Amino acid sequence: MKTRRFGKTNETISEIGLGCWQLGGKWGDPFDPELAEKTLETAIQEEITVFDTADVYQGGASEKAIGEYLKKQPKKPFVITKVGRQIDPHVASGYNESNLRQYIDESRARLQVEALDMVLLHCPPTEVYYQPDVFKVLDTLKKEGKIKHYGVSVEKIEEGLKAMEYDGVEAIEIIFNMFRHRPMELFFEQAKKKDVGVIVRVPLASGLLAGKLTKDSVFKDGDHRNFNRHGEAFDKGETFSGVDYEKGLKAVEELKTLFKTDNLAPIALRWILMFDAVSLVIPGASKETHIKSNAKATELPPLTQKEMQQVRIIYDTYIKNPVHHLW
Repeated sequence: MKTRRFGKTNETISEIGLGCWQLGGKWGDPFDPELAEKTLETAIQEEITVFDTADVYQGGASEKAIGEYLKKQPKKPFVITKVGRQIDPHVASGYNESNLRQYIDESRARLQVEALDMVLLHCPPTEVYYQPDVFKVLDTLKKEGKIKHYGVSVEKIEEGLKAMEYDGVEAIEIIFNMFRHRPMELFFEQAKKKDVGVIVRVPLASGLLAGKLTKDSVFKDGDHRNFNRHGEAFDKGETFSGVDYEKGLKAVEELKTLFKTDNLAPIALRWILMFDAVSLVIPGASKETHIKSNAKATELPPLTQKEMQQVRIIYDTYIKNPVHHLW
C-alpha cells in the first residue's frame, strides 16, 4: 500500500482507505457485528490505515464497531468521522455549539477515544459555510483536546472553496470519480495552494464504476440506489454520483472496452490516484474480496495519457451534460 501526506495535518496515510457507510452489511441489510469486525480486520491486513465513518452510519453501530475493534489494536488506524446529519430538520441553525458539542462527545464515546482524529461537518447546508462562528466552535473543541483535526464533507464545489477560507479546515471530503470531473479544475488547484487534504468519496459512483451492475440489477428497499435516484431522501448526487442510471451503464460499457476488463473498480480508483491533489480515496466494501480488490489499485501502473484522454471523451459524451455544473 502506498501512502500520501494528508495536507497540513502532516499525517502520513494509506492512499486507499475504507469507507464505513455500509460497514457490517450491504445497504439495506441489518447490521452484522461479526462481518464488521472481519471487514475492519481485512482492511488492516491490506495495510489500509484510514477508516471513514459517521455518527449516523448504521445508527451509530459503525462507530461502535470501530471503537470495539480499535481497543484490540496496538497500532491505531486514523479514524475520520462526520457529524451533523442527526439534525432534523437538517437546517443551518442546527449547527450550533450545543449540538456540535453533543455530537462530538457521543462520537468520542462510541469510538472510545479521548480525542477524535478528525471530525468533518457532514454535508451541512450551504449557509453554514458562511457562518464563521460554526468554525470557531470547532477551533475551541480542538483547543480543548476533543478533536485533533477538522474539516468538512461537501456536496458542491462552491462549499469546498468557501470552507478553505477558514484556516482551521485541514481536509475536505468531496465526490470525485470518472463520472464527476469538475473538482479537477479550480477546487484541486486551491486545495494544493492551501495545503488542504482531499478525501475522495463515492469513488465508484455507488457501484456503477465497479462494472458489475446491469439494467436488471435489483436493489433492496433500504438501499439508497433504490429510493434516492432523484434525490427523494437526500442530495441525488450521493446516488450514482447524480448520473442517470441507464446513461451510466452505457458509459461503463465504453470504459470496459477501453480497459479490456469487466472489473473496473481498481482502474476507477487508479484514475483518481492520478491526481496529486488527492490525499485519500475511501471506497466502501461489503465483502472482503471488495477490500482486496480496492487495495490493488495502489499497485497498478499509472494510466497512460491516451487512456486519460479517452476517459474524458467518454465523460463528455455520456455524463457531462447535465452533471458537470450541478455540483
